[in-house]
Amino acid sequence: MAETTTIQVSREARDHLAQVAKERGVTLGKLVEQLAAREPTAEQIAERVTATRKVLRDRLGCTLSDEELDNGPDVLANVYAMAAEQARARAERAA
Repeated sequence: MAETTTIQVSREARDHLAQVAKERGVTLGKLVEQLAAREPTAEQIAERVTATRKVLRDRLGCTLSDEELDNGPDVLANVYAMAAEQARARAERAA
């Protein structure tokens, strides 16, 4: 069995997490483990960025430098913004 520890949170946060855990059919501890596993550390994010840039360069022939990639537009954010605008437009037309 894995070693356990105690995490101190507000009662409100504990109650909320307990309700979420109950709805998902898991223990509170298991829910916290699942949430922690989904949240990468800064080091893990940096490793993913490095790996993604390697794929861009090796497989797609991208010639942009790290600085150019860092200063470039946030393409994913732009895609999300366009999708949200299209969804709003569709909802307005349907109303």
